[in-house]
Amino acid sequence: MNLKQQLDELVLKYETKDFIKDDPIQFPHRFKEVKDIELAGFIASMFAFGNRKVFIRKLDELFNLFQNEPKNFIENFERKSLKGFNYRFAKEEDVEEIFLVLKKLYSSNSSLEELFRYGYETKDFHQMLKVVTDYFYSNMENTFGAKYLIPDANKNGAMKRVNMLLRWLVRDGVVDLGVWKFIDKSELLIPLDTHVARISREMNLLKRNSNDFKAVKELTNELKIFDKNDPVKYDFAMFGYGIDNPKIKVTNINKIS
Repeated sequence: MNLKQQLDELVLKYETKDFIKDDPIQFPHRFKEVKDIELAGFIASMFAFGNRKVFIRKLDELFNLFQNEPKNFIENFERKSLKGFNYRFAKEEDVEEIFLVLKKLYSSNSSLEELFRYGYETKDFHQMLKVVTDYFYSNMENTFGAKYLIPDANKNGAMKRVNMLLRWLVRDGVVDLGVWKFIDKSELLIPLDTHVARISREMNLLKRNSNDFKAVKELTNELKIFDKNDPVKYDFAMFGYGIDNPKIKVTNINKIS
């Protein structure tokens, strides 16, 4: 069995409905309307760093504040509505800054989908990410703490959480939601977290040592050799296998099961 076949088997193993319950994608799955879904996804992805159980518990706390109406909460948001909510490096006032920008966006009859679509007019994926982050930074009074939640695309980091959000909203399937149609899933970039980075290097799919935007593009291009139409489906394979096997070294691809 070659590497493509083994990765395809791992996709089948991990891309299942059971994946949803322990993943932050559970939050956008709670909703039916596109604007609720995209807001829930955007907010859930912002906090998806650190210990999974901890940030999912914090997201439950936050969505309880929303009374499970994210669009309504954002459109009527005022400072101090978060009642002291914070997570790790992000303080209440940092989250407020971002939510006030979202309020401005949705109050102008626009949406996150429209913002990303505008950024993608040049068909340059990295430029799209820059347009989105620049929009938030230019509309915030204080960006220091907020940058933990929305990393600066101009700094050429991996942008893992935003790429994860785009996988959720663009891909369709039993896990991903596929509600955004302006970009094809073949154009998506792999969400490069520590698990995907480790497994992909051990599989000799990624040569670059730094987990930056160049590494994201390098790995995505390698995965396109296996499936040019849907390269980021292999996120399930490498992430799932990495979570289940945190210490194993993949020295022989035939050992993957």
